[in-house]
Amino acid sequence: MSTPVNPPSGSRGLSQPARERAVTLLTAIGTLMVAVDSTIVILALPTMARDLASPLSTIIWTILIYLLITAALTTQAGKIGDLLGRGRVYNLGFAIFTVGSALSGFAPTDIFLIVARGIQAVGGALVFANGGALIAAVYPPERRGRAFGFLAFGWGVGAILGVLLGGVITTDIGWRYIFFINIPIGIFAAYLGLRSLPKDTPQKVGFDLPGFVLFSAILSLVCYGLIELAVYGVSILNVSYLVLGGLLLVPWITLELRSLQPMLNLHQLKNRLLAFSLVAGLFQSLGYLSVVFLLTMYLQGLRGLSPLDASLLLVPGYLIGALLAPVMGRSVDQRGARTFATLGILCMGAAVLGYSLLDLSSWLGFIPMISLVSGIGTGMFYPANTTAIMSQATPSTFGAISGVRTTLMNLGTLLSFVLALTIASASIPRAVAYEVFLGTTNLVGGLSSAFLTGIHAALWGSAAILLVAALLSWSRGREVSKVAPAVISTTAPAEPAPLADGK
Repeated sequence: MSTPVNPPSGSRGLSQPARERAVTLLTAIGTLMVAVDSTIVILALPTMARDLASPLSTIIWTILIYLLITAALTTQAGKIGDLLGRGRVYNLGFAIFTVGSALSGFAPTDIFLIVARGIQAVGGALVFANGGALIAAVYPPERRGRAFGFLAFGWGVGAILGVLLGGVITTDIGWRYIFFINIPIGIFAAYLGLRSLPKDTPQKVGFDLPGFVLFSAILSLVCYGLIELAVYGVSILNVSYLVLGGLLLVPWITLELRSLQPMLNLHQLKNRLLAFSLVAGLFQSLGYLSVVFLLTMYLQGLRGLSPLDASLLLVPGYLIGALLAPVMGRSVDQRGARTFATLGILCMGAAVLGYSLLDLSSWLGFIPMISLVSGIGTGMFYPANTTAIMSQATPSTFGAISGVRTTLMNLGTLLSFVLALTIASASIPRAVAYEVFLGTTNLVGGLSSAFLTGIHAALWGSAAILLVAALLSWSRGREVSKVAPAVISTTAPAEPAPLADGK
């Protein structure tokens, strides 16, 4: 393993193991904060709507604005980390996220809350997009899998805490405190980051402003069009957003192929291992994350559970996934990513098929049992696929590649929301499906049977998408060599050759 001649100024005096521990802790905290916020807001949404006298069609944007901004910004957030220094940008993300949390907690109106959540999303994008890049820059390739496993651990623990704290805080203290709890965590993390995160040297690469603006416009149009499609159904206006976003892809691709310093080097996608791993991650997010929405609608709308009780049934899956991820990450370091990532997706697919067998009288104890299978799958897939993707990046592109990975995951999450709501609500009014998802309406009689049929159809669609993801994951090829260890230094590092992909 190589060691830097001059340690980074932000961590001068720290040994290499100490730097690795600091980066692992900070990236896990960042992932945990984002995960907590994602879960806890869903549970508090009906209470926020009542307190702020906001219609559901408006208050739902506290969730949707977060999805929209993170999907559009994460690729650029990773690139900004490459340009300005990942440690600096990561700490900035913590600060912005904390400010957005404070503003959300003090929000006097629903519109103010939505804007504050947008600020939170900017900070979350900076944190989430650069976490993987920091790990790739500090850890040598042969030990990255376990570190990426701790990122998955942070996400799983954050999701559990969001479930457990969401109901208690909203019911006993007040919904505003679901945002206030981020403030001390954010201040501590920013302080720790300033003291211990390596201040890596910004990479000497250009910033593709035209590509940045055009790509942001494309993602914004597509994401907004999809959100409008989910909320209001098909209309000329929201279809126009999607069409315009698709048409702008042509000039953006042309611009990127001709640029000397492109925002995203599309030539890298000729690398089979990288391209297939990225697309497998997109399809996994699309196929699996929609299941959470579908189960929520089944448990709340058809079985009459509260949002908290419905979420508690999924805790075993989150827990096993969180505990298993670091262990699986170490196995990935030793044996490669391809098998673990593919088996992980197949476990998730098996769980989805299990959920599709539930009916209106099924024993609810089956759900935590099935969730254990899905948890094993997530514990295998996330560290394995992230390791495969980041193994193909070079020091000057760690942030850009990590940002692309995160953008595709966020886009998959947004698409999964649209897929779940559109398919499941095909047999009932869309507004009713929304209220079912929020836990404010229970269905009875023939309407419940029709809705269950829609949920089953959506679950089968999710299982089919996961099968495609598994095929892509296996088709990526096998790692046959390792890149030279990339350790942050105060001088610009050499570019190692990317990992070869086997056939």
